Amino acid sequence: MVSINYKGVIIEIVQGDITKQPDIEAIVNAANAYLRRGGGVAGAIHRAAGPELEKECEKYAPIKPGEAVITKGYKLPNKYVIHCLGPVYGKDRPEDKFLSLCYKNALKICEEKEISSIAFPAISTGFFGYPIEEATEVALKTCLEIIPQLKKVKRIRFVLFDKEAYNIYQNKLKELLPT
Repeated sequence: MVSINYKGVIIEIVQGDITKQPDIEAIVNAANAYLRRGGGVAGAIHRAAGPELEKECEKYAPIKPGEAVITKGYKLPNKYVIHCLGPVYGKDRPEDKFLSLCYKNALKICEEKEISSIAFPAISTGFFGYPIEEATEVALKTCLEIIPQLKKVKRIRFVLFDKEAYNIYQNKLKELLPT
C-alpha cells in the first residue's frame, strides 16, 4: 500500500477489492450507461450491494460519459456508491476529458454530500478498453489538480484489482509527485 499526504488529503494506492473497503464512506462504480449490473467492477458492486442498488439506479439512468450519480451502499460496508460512466476508448472522444470528468464529478458529489473518503477503481480500463497507463495519468493528474479546492474530502483511495495496475499507479504517482 502507498499512502501520502498531499496538501491535507491522504492519497492511497492499494491492491484489492473495491467492495471490501469498510473504512471508506463512498466507493465509485465504473458503471454502464443504464447503471445495471454488468461485468467487472459494476458486477462486483451490484452483487455485494444486493438487488436494492439496481432498483435505486433505475431512476437515474441513463447517464452520459463523464457523468456521476450517487446512491446508497445497501449491503456494502460503504454508505454510498457513486456511479460514473467512463468513456469507451476509441469511441467517446475526447476520452481524456470524459475520464477526467468522472473523477471531477465524483469528487464534486463528495463535497456536496460532505463525504470525507472515496475509493476509485481504474475507471474505463476494463471492458471499455482504456489503456491502463493513459487512464492512470488522467486519474491521478485530475485528482491532484482538484485536491487544493477540496474542503470535505480527506482521503482518496485508488483500489486496483491486479498487481500490474497497482504498480502502474504507484509509479505514476511517484512520477507526478517527486519527493
